[in-house]
Amino acid sequence: MNHPAQIKIPATYIRGGTSKGVFFRLQDLPQAAQVPGAARDAILLRVIGSPDPYGKQIDGMGGATSSTSKTVILSKSTRADHDVDYLFGQVSIDKAFVDWSGNCGNLSAAVGSFAISAGLVDASRVPQNGVAVVRIWQANISKTIIAHVPITNGEVQETGDFELDGVTFPAAEVQLEFMDPAADEEGAGGSMFPTGNLVDDLDVPGIGTLKATMINAGIPTIFVNAEAIGYTGTELQDAINSDPAALAKFETIRAYGAVRMGLIKHIDEAAQRQHTPKVAFVAKPQSYVSSSGKQVNATEIDLLVRALSMGKLHHAMMGTAAVAIGTAAAIPGTLVNLAAGGGERTAVRFGHPSGTLRVGAEATQVNGEWTVKKAIMSRSARVLMEGWVRIPGDTF
Repeated sequence: MNHPAQIKIPATYIRGGTSKGVFFRLQDLPQAAQVPGAARDAILLRVIGSPDPYGKQIDGMGGATSSTSKTVILSKSTRADHDVDYLFGQVSIDKAFVDWSGNCGNLSAAVGSFAISAGLVDASRVPQNGVAVVRIWQANISKTIIAHVPITNGEVQETGDFELDGVTFPAAEVQLEFMDPAADEEGAGGSMFPTGNLVDDLDVPGIGTLKATMINAGIPTIFVNAEAIGYTGTELQDAINSDPAALAKFETIRAYGAVRMGLIKHIDEAAQRQHTPKVAFVAKPQSYVSSSGKQVNATEIDLLVRALSMGKLHHAMMGTAAVAIGTAAAIPGTLVNLAAGGGERTAVRFGHPSGTLRVGAEATQVNGEWTVKKAIMSRSARVLMEGWVRIPGDTF
């Protein structure tokens, strides 16, 4: 009986923000996977170890959470004033599909450094010492991200003293600018608020009518008040993720919100679009103890936010959802803004399960439409392993 040999694909395993993913150069993928399609998806699924009915991804590089079931493909950009094209694939853990519908804000922090190290950025744009400004085209959502990557002795600096709640060890700070972050999602009308309202009454069968802010910024996100769904906003992962009824409730809210946002036509389609939209709940500041045992005081934060990703409460905060939080907070009258105390603001610090995060955004209203030119936050990134990833040769 013949057995297929394994093939080797050059790859790098990187932590970006509070996520981890397998990074590839487009040119290093097998020829069949250098274009979108079934072969590419099959390869990425096998690399990560999905679909896994056990939910562990033991036979792959995934870590069995939404934060660690991720892949990135980079190539030199053909777009003017951009250095690299960045494509993100969120790999389902228990189902055989890769969701290409959104970006990963956390892994965005690693794109600039990997692009430099992988020779995808023109050497003339990388200083011997200082900060390299990498212009990234986010291909999933057709947006520009600017990464400010520290450089020491001509190489990417990864170590440093920047601390990021949700990440155990300090590292070098990477500042990210998400330019014009309001997403132009197909079917969402290209508006930051696809319903035309800052706050909607969202009818959710079996749950009730909820006040909701539905926004396209960073990533399509549905915000509801914690109190309206029986929570305080101080919850940690186990309080939600160990409760099947709670997870089902959030998925129902997400599905009906996705329909209202124009992202899907029927709630049944939500199952094939797990990555977007996100659903989050907000509350006014309260003191709590984070997942690491660190005390977070109400006086240190502007509001509380908890968000779900791929059907589970996130251990910290997705970077793209942080962009949505910062953007919504900057617009008077949204649920996020009201939880933060209302009024005009250009930055917020919010509490999440692992600690706190600050994000800045400046909003302006033009002809009745709200716009945000950019949202800014700091993350960090570090290469964990580089070399080749192996998959059976009959994978695709």
